[in-house]
Amino acid sequence: MPELTDIEIAGRKIGPGCPPFVICELSGNHNGDLDRALAMIDAAAATGCDAIKIQTYTADTITMDVDRPEFRIEGGLWDGRSLHELYQEAQTPYEWHPALFERARARGVILFSSPFDESAVDLLASLEAPAYKIASFEAVDLPLIAYAARHGKPLIISTGMANLAEIEAARDAALSAGAAGVVLLHCVSSYPASFADANLRTIPDMAARFGCPIGLSDHTPGTAAAVAAVALGACVIEKHFTLARSDGGPDAAFSLEPDEFSALVSDTRSAWEALGAAQYDLLGSERANAQFRRSLYVAADVKAGVRITAADVRSIRPGLGLRPEHRDAVVGRVATRNLKRGEPLAWDMLSEA
Repeated sequence: MPELTDIEIAGRKIGPGCPPFVICELSGNHNGDLDRALAMIDAAAATGCDAIKIQTYTADTITMDVDRPEFRIEGGLWDGRSLHELYQEAQTPYEWHPALFERARARGVILFSSPFDESAVDLLASLEAPAYKIASFEAVDLPLIAYAARHGKPLIISTGMANLAEIEAARDAALSAGAAGVVLLHCVSSYPASFADANLRTIPDMAARFGCPIGLSDHTPGTAAAVAAVALGACVIEKHFTLARSDGGPDAAFSLEPDEFSALVSDTRSAWEALGAAQYDLLGSERANAQFRRSLYVAADVKAGVRITAADVRSIRPGLGLRPEHRDAVVGRVATRNLKRGEPLAWDMLSEA
């Protein structure tokens, strides 16, 4: 198995030995309103997330305005819409980016983005983005990956729809071009994704294959998949965010509201903390209760010199007497003194004669 290598984003270490790095994905849920986008950064920072992610493209840098069938979406949340129309609505305008980065810095939270072409990478580099996120649909665009990697920052790459060879090629392209480490995110590129398709056991398998931190870009409802992913070794959790699903937005249907995202942050960190290490010794927190384990107690008064019968001894709580496995050895022995019902049994109370 390849050795897993930790990475750092803006001083925050990411790897198997670290609490999960939780990314709040704003996507297009700003609904074209800069004030709403800024309010989303405020609300996202308040959830306790580690980072906020936006998307950097225009409708014309990500697709073309062409009236052909393959440029129109069939099925799902965006059925019937053209790609250009959808991305025109969902784009985060380039001119907003300085204000968004400034607001995130003021709130003390990391902000980075998914670039979708070289102009987006250049913009993010000028704003000193501490990392770049490559979306699942762009994971096969090795020139874009290499261009982003040349800035020497970590790359986080979602792997939805990618097969093993494509994932390996994306990782290798990033590292060869100078990325300061790679994180791969298991992802199901379905919106929303079903729990039946989540296949979270892919996470430890990816860790064994690729030798880098592995996470989850989660499009399932709620927080259950994210918590389970952390239990399976996910180092990064990415989840979409909105102020309110009822406000609408391109990704609102599978996004978490602020209280839900706060719960996600808390629950994933608790899940990581609960993993601990394999151990079988008495914990300090258990010591006070150890006295209430079962042990052998005198169940009826017994005169000195009388043999103990099965009816004279019981295995009960608390645990100050002999261990229960000695019960058969106790029966048939002779009381060395008067024994009172409710006394914990000890070897000096018994003799073989």
